[in-house]
Amino acid sequence: EVQLQASGGGLVQAGGSLRLSCATSGFTFDDYAIAWFRQAPGKEREGLSCIKHRDNKPYYADSVKGRFTISSDKDKNTLFLQMNSLKPEDTAVYYCARKNYYTFDYWGQGTQVTVSS
Repeated sequence: EVQLQASGGGLVQAGGSLRLSCATSGFTFDDYAIAWFRQAPGKEREGLSCIKHRDNKPYYADSVKGRFTISSDKDKNTLFLQMNSLKPEDTAVYYCARKNYYTFDYWGQGTQVTVSS
């Protein structure tokens, strides 16, 4: 059974940092790109970053480029998102998802990130 579980969210002050984790199981980690998304209340879901461990070619949305860093640990089948210089507008529920060709077919349950001003 394919599973993704996001964790690491919390409350942080503006300018602070958080590291999110996405633990995966049930599929070959190297074969798929995995992405981070977020959704703030009243806003559309936003794609933030994506990487395929085997290729190691990360993608970043402009909104997080230079502040967020995606990485992966094949031994642990885990994806990470290091978030620095956090802003109140980064407040959202953050999700990880597996990319399967042109769709994202499995999603984690989400982890809340709240950035106070």
